[in-house]
Amino acid sequence: MRLTCIRVCCRSRSLYGRREYGSSAPSTVKRRESVDGGVVFQYVGQHRKPTDKVFVWGFSYTGALGIPSFVVPDSGRKRPRKYQLTPYRLETEQKISSAACGYGFTLLASNTKDLTKLWGMGLNKDSQLGFQRTQHDRHKSYEYVLEPSPVSLPLTYPQETRVLQVSCGRAHSLVLTDSEGVFSMGNNAYGQCGRKIIEDEDYSGSHVVHKIEGFDSRVIQVACGQDHSLFLTEKGTVYACGWGADGQTGLGHHNRVAFPVPVGGDLAGVKVQQVTTYGDCSLAVSSDGQIFGWGNSEYLQLALVTEAAQISSPRLLPLDSVGKVAQAACGGTQVAVLNDKGEVFVWGYGILGKGPSLAESEKPEKVPASLFGRSEFNPGVKVSGIRCGLTHFAAITDRGELFVWGKNLRGCLGTGKQDDQYFPWRVVVPGQVVDVACGVDHMVALVRSIM
Repeated sequence: MRLTCIRVCCRSRSLYGRREYGSSAPSTVKRRESVDGGVVFQYVGQHRKPTDKVFVWGFSYTGALGIPSFVVPDSGRKRPRKYQLTPYRLETEQKISSAACGYGFTLLASNTKDLTKLWGMGLNKDSQLGFQRTQHDRHKSYEYVLEPSPVSLPLTYPQETRVLQVSCGRAHSLVLTDSEGVFSMGNNAYGQCGRKIIEDEDYSGSHVVHKIEGFDSRVIQVACGQDHSLFLTEKGTVYACGWGADGQTGLGHHNRVAFPVPVGGDLAGVKVQQVTTYGDCSLAVSSDGQIFGWGNSEYLQLALVTEAAQISSPRLLPLDSVGKVAQAACGGTQVAVLNDKGEVFVWGYGILGKGPSLAESEKPEKVPASLFGRSEFNPGVKVSGIRCGLTHFAAITDRGELFVWGKNLRGCLGTGKQDDQYFPWRVVVPGQVVDVACGVDHMVALVRSIM
């Protein structure tokens, strides 16, 4: 690889000023000092192989960002940092392929065959990160995990099994593997971990990592709601368990369910390709591009099919103006769908992305493509992925650019400020965003960078 070098005869300040990305450079330029004190900029060659990196931002005091020095100053040399308002690189030697943000905690996973393939950080009061022992007392668990720490899974073939996906709820987590099924951790007061409910169970310091059984075929996707869980199998069947007070399990009642049960209603006989939930509303996208919804509709999420505040069985949502749905995302009060043309539609309640005048809508509102970078100079830009946190949205374009909007709770948008964002705003990260996970007040981005 050939590097082109330019020597700059100044040494007082960097050409780019202050950086906010940990140890990463802001572009494809590396800066170093020459022997005589000048500054040399090395431009990375076109054959440089990209590397995978993890960036975090938002509220740090729960430990969910995995940066201990933000929470506990290092020998008084660093001040605590309550809010990280811009993307900050998380130092990790592993290639992270899946990330999930819960209510104050984070799971990271690698799909390699290494023995350690899952890491947790943040709140752990209900053992939602697995059981973590302290160094001083082997019988006492960590209530906060301040840096990415290995999570042990009871795998039969640990060196052969891969972790494909992780998902996090209010205080429970799901881990999907390629050959050993689904594992759950954390609070099971409503059956959201897919195991028998034990009244007054103490989840602090719990050793329980449960393997969930009872599916018609291999599970290919998992999704955690606030206190319920959804599972999608290879046959396209949706299963649910957990809290059903708002109908979010879609099982036709409002009771709690301890073991996964197939979801019926309008989904009966339908092959599903994606499920999504985060609060108490659930959505499913069929293989032919239709969308189904159930659960909470207090914020107009399901107003297209009901005037009631809740639906306990899936209903087909008539989205004639949207076209074929490719993907959906469901937050606490808001919904987003992406069609096969790369167009984004939003509805529900909150900051929906079309300015301060649109605070609620019962029907899909199209977010202009120009807000995601499409112009006469870039006419082919499309959104390729959408995500929802509790009160905010995220969209990734086919160029690897990340856009966010919504409530900027504790700096969770990563825009460099704490103001709410009424239109999609690009988050600057050094590389192409591959995936992003949204939580309540923090986010994690998986980035491919040549630096």
